[in-house]
Amino acid sequence: MKVIITGTAGFIGSAVATHLLKRGDEVVGIDNINDYYDVTLKQARLDRLTPEPGFTDVRANLEDKSAIDQIFNSFKPKRVINLAAQAGVRYSLENPRAYIDANVVGFCNILEACRHNQVEHLVYASSSSVYGANTSMPFSVHDNVDHPVSLYAATKKANELMAHTYSHLYNLATTGLRFFTVYGPWGRPDMALFMFTKNILAGRPIDVFNHGNHQRDFTYIDDIVRGVVRVLDKVAQANPDWQGDEPDSGTSKAPYRLYNIGNHNPVELIRFIEVLEDCLGIKAKKNLLPLQEGDVPATYADVSDLIKDVGYQPSTPIETGISRFVEWYKEFYHST
Repeated sequence: MKVIITGTAGFIGSAVATHLLKRGDEVVGIDNINDYYDVTLKQARLDRLTPEPGFTDVRANLEDKSAIDQIFNSFKPKRVINLAAQAGVRYSLENPRAYIDANVVGFCNILEACRHNQVEHLVYASSSSVYGANTSMPFSVHDNVDHPVSLYAATKKANELMAHTYSHLYNLATTGLRFFTVYGPWGRPDMALFMFTKNILAGRPIDVFNHGNHQRDFTYIDDIVRGVVRVLDKVAQANPDWQGDEPDSGTSKAPYRLYNIGNHNPVELIRFIEVLEDCLGIKAKKNLLPLQEGDVPATYADVSDLIKDVGYQPSTPIETGISRFVEWYKEFYHST
């Protein structure tokens, strides 16, 4: 089928596009290759996609409404996966307007393009960050998430609300995926595993926030991709049992769904570092620091809905996932 994927130069977007192309789908990838992190890495991801039959690479900003409309009008996608966004909790403290432009204005343009081109299903990236100040674990999509602690999280929560409005008003089927700490080969340089590996190999100390007591639901990229594709193939349906007097945040009377997509197995950051040290054969020099502003001490995904609805089952232990990342990193950067 015809699928538009935004963010195909990104970590998750490039991996999802690869999977869909290999099964025979036709994919138009939209990306602006911005310089939030190393554009060489982004281009290298795209270079793996461009030779694939059925792939079309397009340069555009999500906030450029005329460009997005033109792409949709020309390609007429059956389904859409919106993964492009201004990412990063910490950067949102420094440059908040970038998040409003890409994540709010840009997402509105995607919703409008889907609405006017009879798109069957929009799957979009939300984030575990929306849980913010919530401390009841594991995090459930059926819980209230009205207390974000970063603007990045607030824009992702806004995406969920905007999607619901379009599902309600225009019967546009939408599914939001709250991603939990995705890692693996071709990952993002601003993520902990990437930064740790780079510094350890260079003999530099690593910054370990919250004194290593963070807990994260680290989720390997292959598990994420399988989940995204299964969700794409299952068009969101209305929940006939939804009641306004006891509103369920994860479903609706409209064709709208939210899912956590994580490993359902939180790991302490210090343990994550130990596994990385074993894979590298080098002990890290640790700079232990307090919790950062805008960060949360723990994430833990309840993925029972995703298991029940699409058979999602993450299966990659961190020992395997980190080993594969280290192997890729050394090959890509010619490190020893």
